[in-house]
This record gives sequence, structure tokens and C-alpha cells, in this order.
Amino acid sequence: MNFLRTGMLLAALTALFGVVGWLLGGTGGMVLALGFAGVANFFAYWNADKIVLRMYRAEEVDESHASGAVRRFVEITRALAARAGLPQPKIYLINSEQPNAFATGRNPENAAVAATAGLLRMLNDEEIAGVMAHELAHVKNRDTLTMTVTATLAGAITTLANFAMFFGGNRNNGGLIGALAIMILAPLAAALVQFAISRGREYAADRLGAEICGHPEWLASALAKIARGAARIPNEIAERHPETGQLMIVNPLSGQGADNLFSTHPSTQNRIDRLMDMARRMGVAQPAAPAGPWG
Repeated sequence: MNFLRTGMLLAALTALFGVVGWLLGGTGGMVLALGFAGVANFFAYWNADKIVLRMYRAEEVDESHASGAVRRFVEITRALAARAGLPQPKIYLINSEQPNAFATGRNPENAAVAATAGLLRMLNDEEIAGVMAHELAHVKNRDTLTMTVTATLAGAITTLANFAMFFGGNRNNGGLIGALAIMILAPLAAALVQFAISRGREYAADRLGAEICGHPEWLASALAKIARGAARIPNEIAERHPETGQLMIVNPLSGQGADNLFSTHPSTQNRIDRLMDMARRMGVAQPAAPAGPWG
């Protein structure tokens, strides 16, 4: 997905604020909503990464961390960042059994990557390298700001729409019936824009991440394990804040993506097939090693 299309989709999210505001309060409501959208955009630019990391109770870690698995995770991530020509990101651990990971930050100089404890326990070093290469690809492609701001705006639209139930909406714009329509349709529209942005960026990050680590099959193997784990292990924080689901490498709400209108992620099998085809073209189409250090 190119930057122009992404910009248009973000503009559509902002316009949703205006539409919801107009339905709730006429012209004055629209002006207030658009003003709120501007403030939300500005706030999200500087603070959305901190909000998401705090929401997931992420703990910053480094090489001095006592756990061997976490220390290895840090070493792998730092080696991949250097290989990708990126500034060293801050590295976080999330205390969740569901295997998953995400990247955030407004630019490569202020980026952070996070993985769950469940992911470190489930994957071997090569698969962790594939996952972190994918997350660093998001950083290199400057997806982190777009996706984090999108999550923030979508959450704010949902909150604004819920006000419709308390205030009943503008009598000239449908009253209670209009308010009900806002409460249902505005979050749905925001979600559709999120999905359109997220799906294209996942495929692009898979491709670049495979180039960074040099082994597409490592990421393919990791995706298969993560999808199975996410399908059976709930992520309570993601369930409470579903707008953040698009940040994860695999949908944390179901673990079963599909290439349709209502999916936050592309089909995991489609992603695996593309990666394995890429591996065959690179001449490295071998299964990820079951164990051992990554170099």
C-alpha cells in the first residue's frame, strides 16, 4: 500500500469525526469533533506509542536482563536492527502467555519493539529472528506511526460514537434512531479503514522482514506457531482494547485471519505461502531449525 492511499485512509478516519459530530450536534458538533480529531492526531503523534506500551504493561529489557531467553531476544533484535541499518530500538517484554509481537513509535529514531513472554517460550531463535525482522520492517517502512495513530483514532471514534447513546443525537439528524445508527456504523467504518491499512502493511513487512533476516521460512514457521497459539490462548488486554489488534503480528482476538472486509490481518496461510515462495526463489526453502543460536 503506498503512502498516498494510506494518507487518504487516515483522512477518512479524521472525516469520520466530523460526520459523527454533525450527527450529534449539527454544525457546531462537527466543528468540535474535527477540532478534537486535530488534537487527537497531535497527541497520538507524540504519545500513542507510550499509551500502547503502558496499556500492555510492557517492561523495557536489555542485555543485562537475568533471563537467558530474554537476553537472547535482545541480542537477536539488536543484531537485526544493525543489519537493517536502523537505530537501535527500545525493546520491551509483555507478560502474556499468548505468543505475539508488535512495533510502535513515531519514527525509526524513536521506535520500540515488543514481544510477549509466550512468544519467547514457544519459538526457537530462528523463528524469533523472523518475527523481530518483521517488526523492524514496520519500523523501516515507517508503519509504526501510521498504525499506532490509526488505532488511537479508531478508539476515539468508538468513544465519541458511544456518547450518542447518552445525548440522543441531534433531533434534526435522526434523534435516537440516528444516535443508534452512529453507535453501530461509526465504529464499523473506523474498523474497516483500520483493516484496509493494516492488511497491506503486513504483507509488505513480511517481505522486507524476510530480506532483513535472509530466511523467509523462519518467519513462515513462526507465523504458523503464533497463529495456533493465538487461537487457543486469550489476550485479555487486546480483548478490552480491540482497536490495538492491528498492531500485532497475528490477530490477537482470534488468530484466524482471512482476506475479507472484516479481517485485521491477511490470512496467515496466505502469508506463509508467499514467504515460502520467496524462500524457494532465494534458494533457502528449508524448515526453521528446532533449536540453536541465531547468528
